[in-house]
Amino acid sequence: MAIAKKYLKTKPVCKVTFTVPTDDAKKVAVVGDFNNWNAKKSELKKQKNGSFKGTFDLPKENSFEFKYIVDGEYVNDGEADRYQWNDFAGSENAVLEL
Repeated sequence: MAIAKKYLKTKPVCKVTFTVPTDDAKKVAVVGDFNNWNAKKSELKKQKNGSFKGTFDLPKENSFEFKYIVDGEYVNDGEADRYQWNDFAGSENAVLEL
């Protein structure tokens, strides 16, 4: 998994690209604080190489808890900036620092 951050000079926004490598997944989404954990607003597009990718404009100087949903299973990103326990979920969530 990979996260790429591109900070814009003209806006208080960071373009964040999430990439999830997988050969056999049918559906992948990224959910988190930035989209109210709504998978319909954040489905990633399948690439020719089999990975899933999506870019989102997120406000700078924030941190966001997030996870991927890969075919209905919640998965953390191994390259997250850090991890944080979430009592509501009863597990650790990946955290993105912008």
